[in-house]
Amino acid sequence: MTAPGAGPSTDPRAERAGERRLPGDVDMWVMVLGDLFFFGCYFVVYMVFRALSAEEFSAAQRHLDIGVGVVNTAVLLTSSLFAALAVIAIRRGAPRDARRLLLATGACGALFTLIKVYEWHLKISQGHTLQDEFFSFYYVLTGVHLVHLALGLLILGIAIRRPRVSVVEQGVLFWHMIDLLWVVIFAILYLMR
Repeated sequence: MTAPGAGPSTDPRAERAGERRLPGDVDMWVMVLGDLFFFGCYFVVYMVFRALSAEEFSAAQRHLDIGVGVVNTAVLLTSSLFAALAVIAIRRGAPRDARRLLLATGACGALFTLIKVYEWHLKISQGHTLQDEFFSFYYVLTGVHLVHLALGLLILGIAIRRPRVSVVEQGVLFWHMIDLLWVVIFAILYLMR
């Protein structure tokens, strides 16, 4: 049932006027919460190792370029804005607008990936490899995050091909998790001294 003035519904499960519900479905929430738990455990392990070798970690952190981290953070936060706008567009019955916004979200994700790969190349060419304890955490955390980002791009691709409310909401929910994880990774790897 479509609310008056809301335009045609693109999803049979579209929310009714005045009805409040959690976006996405239970399966996606289980996946997101599981990933958050996994990353949370890894963040705790990182903090323990950092506490045990504070001087070495601080010295190694100085080799990271905070400017590159800030640019990547801005790119992902911009992608989240586009993603949120895509949900608004699909809910109001504008699948073409939602597709464009999801494409913009994906473009930001691709740009983030290019910047991160460039940064990795730079760090490796400077001799910062897995032999260094801090950089082993850096590569694993940012690498696992990039794998999730690639999965997020795949999910966004599905949402672009099938722009229905539930599909777009699930894709955007996963994308927001990726962005949240990056904000934490940026804070503990680049900013925390």
